[in-house]
Amino acid sequence: IPLNIRPENEFNLTNAEQILSLQFGNNILNNPHISNIAMAAAICLLNYAKTTQCSTLPHLKTLTFENNNEIVAIDAQTRRNLEITTTLQGNKTNTLFHILDQNATPMGSRTLTRWLSSPLQNKSQIELRSQTITNIKDLQLHHSLSPLLQQIGDMERILSRIALLSARPRDLVKLNTGLGVIQQVKHELQQCSAPLLQALNKQIHVFPEFHNMLTKAIVENPPMIIRDGGVIADGFNKELDELRSISKDARQYLIDLELQEREKTGIPTLKVGYNRIHGYYIEISRGQSKNAPKHYLRRQTLKNAERFITPDLKAFEDKVLSSKDRALTKEKQLYDQILQDLLTGLEELQTTATALANVDVLQCLAERAETLKWHCPILSDLPGIHITAGWHPVIAHVLQANPFIPNNLVLTPEKRMLIITGPNMGGKSTYMRQVALIVLLAQIGSFVPAKAATIGLVDQIFTRIGASDDLTSGRSTFMVEMTEAANILKNATANSLVLLDEIGRGTSTFDGLSLAWAIANHLALKNQCFTLFATHYFELSKLPELLPMITNMHLDAVEYQENLVFLYQVKPGPAEIAFAHKKLAQLEQVNDAQATNNNLQPIITTLAPQIPAGLQKLMSQLKKLTPDTMSPKAALETLYNLQELMQ
Repeated sequence: IPLNIRPENEFNLTNAEQILSLQFGNNILNNPHISNIAMAAAICLLNYAKTTQCSTLPHLKTLTFENNNEIVAIDAQTRRNLEITTTLQGNKTNTLFHILDQNATPMGSRTLTRWLSSPLQNKSQIELRSQTITNIKDLQLHHSLSPLLQQIGDMERILSRIALLSARPRDLVKLNTGLGVIQQVKHELQQCSAPLLQALNKQIHVFPEFHNMLTKAIVENPPMIIRDGGVIADGFNKELDELRSISKDARQYLIDLELQEREKTGIPTLKVGYNRIHGYYIEISRGQSKNAPKHYLRRQTLKNAERFITPDLKAFEDKVLSSKDRALTKEKQLYDQILQDLLTGLEELQTTATALANVDVLQCLAERAETLKWHCPILSDLPGIHITAGWHPVIAHVLQANPFIPNNLVLTPEKRMLIITGPNMGGKSTYMRQVALIVLLAQIGSFVPAKAATIGLVDQIFTRIGASDDLTSGRSTFMVEMTEAANILKNATANSLVLLDEIGRGTSTFDGLSLAWAIANHLALKNQCFTLFATHYFELSKLPELLPMITNMHLDAVEYQENLVFLYQVKPGPAEIAFAHKKLAQLEQVNDAQATNNNLQPIITTLAPQIPAGLQKLMSQLKKLTPDTMSPKAALETLYNLQELMQ
């Protein structure tokens, strides 16, 4: 996204307090969170919005200050790696948001995006949400709420357009439809005893006067824009009705005039018509035009006809066209007045819209919990993450035909890091991502994809999964990897969740192993954060022997009928790669110079199987045997002797 850097003078604090108090009221200055930096940013943003919208922005009534201690910090790279709102390929489908978004309104969808982007750290607020979702789910309230909320539509956006006096007629029709069902929504919400839902219900107001006004004022299916006319309903304004009646009576007047003129002139083909360019006219064929009365004034000549105007028809034309213009002008005045009337209740309307958006998200999450068979997590005051039979919410949903293998996870203050080994495509990255998503969902108050989960609140989520060149910034794959790792080492705390996948693969084997070892060691001893560390460096599986807070876990794959089958089951201990690790160590001891000179014998010798001494004796004895000349008794004795050689 291109950045538009604002000049320094736009952050000027001169008269800042006066500007902010005029826009948001004096209470904004009493906010303990507002600092000079925050005030400068608010001033710049407000001025930018006013400039681009060419308006005073009367609908902006409040400023919200976010404190880092109140929300879970998730950087851009982590959002991308976890595919919260967009996939790694930049798509919107098959993301966490895409799976969750069953909101009935666009404003509910936007609110859900904000919740996913800013999970909470406040346990009581999270529990209020989860209690509400549980209550809605138990009462099956989402089944009745969703159809009602669908009729409300995007009330927030409509109100913004009303504030800017740019709302179109169909916006007002949609707003009126929503106003008509608000009372039903409030009635449904009264069935739920959850404190959060009752608080939201109090913020939802009904507007019978606005509903009645819009019902009387706007036709059911108005044109797109007001300048086309026909927006204000008949009967709403007497003057407008009179002006419209003149235009409606014009059709009958023209029919009567045509009959009269045919009788007067004796010309049976005479017609009276109208077009937008030349106005009203009397048309006579070219052959009959010589019989036109003298008071007919020629207006237009066509190939086969002549068109005329009379003083009476001209006077009627002026009257009708004037009435149309006046009707459009009057209609525009009435429409503007309707917008001004709505502005008087804008603040309450906005409060209502915000509350309805939150209700929409809560009923959406209740529906998802029921449909996807998720469970309510337990929030703990103690640090740690315990997940029983958890699964990745997106992959499990997309691959419904294939059962997803659930896995457990235990992180405690005593066991803060898991070293995860296993083959490529074995499920290490999926396992780590699902843990992060379960924690994120728990801290927005949602149910989670697991049979059970006990979550100690985290303050930050970091990921370093995959890497590629960042050519636009002049950074190599290795530089990208190290920059992200350095950010984690600098900022992760004891309450942070860190996911690291294949650290050190952007450089040589020994350099990468050294970096991976040092980073794991630092995270365990210094940061002391909860860490999932996936690696192909089997040497890291020795860390638990040195550091008691680290545990080995692995994912297996087996060979079945000449095919590799991934089990996707997380098990304790390191992966079974001891033989491959031994061969790697042998290869690394081969003289580099010999290999450079294409002398492959050292490598071949290293890779050659090492035959045990007992097996060598057995092979020697077998070569000496002559089975064709041996008696059965001698063969049996020889077999016993060979068996003794292997012991």
